[in-house]
Amino acid sequence: MTSEHEVPADELERFGAYARETSALTVMFHTRVAERMGLSPTDEKCLDLAMRAEGPLTAGRIAELSGLSTGAVTGVIDRLERAGYVRRVRDPHDRRKVLVEVTLADENRFSHLFEGARQTLLEVLGRFSPEERAVLERYNKAMIEVFRRHVVDA
Repeated sequence: MTSEHEVPADELERFGAYARETSALTVMFHTRVAERMGLSPTDEKCLDLAMRAEGPLTAGRIAELSGLSTGAVTGVIDRLERAGYVRRVRDPHDRRKVLVEVTLADENRFSHLFEGARQTLLEVLGRFSPEERAVLERYNKAMIEVFRRHVVDA
């Protein structure tokens, strides 16, 4: 573990509690969104990964991004395909590869489900100055990077 500053035990405990509460709320939110889309939370998050990608992805890449096994991802893709959210297509550069392509004609079809989260973000960020938001952004980027390395890529 590399650290520039000592983190007192009480701060670690408080920030751990904040992270657990945020995680629980996020899971509950995405469970509700997924339910309204007719998906499981895992399927909804994998669809989100595919939608944010720059073009179609292989199942292996979805597995890397999600931390799921390739077998689990195959099941996710099967369910997303049956629900009409994705389709399997041949890679135009390597016909042996299969890519997963998002088929949502209207990606804004479910944007209303995320409006509360967007408003929450706007309200909370509005409480901080641009300088404070820069620190928050640095914290979030570091958290994502280190969390991915220690948990998802582990």
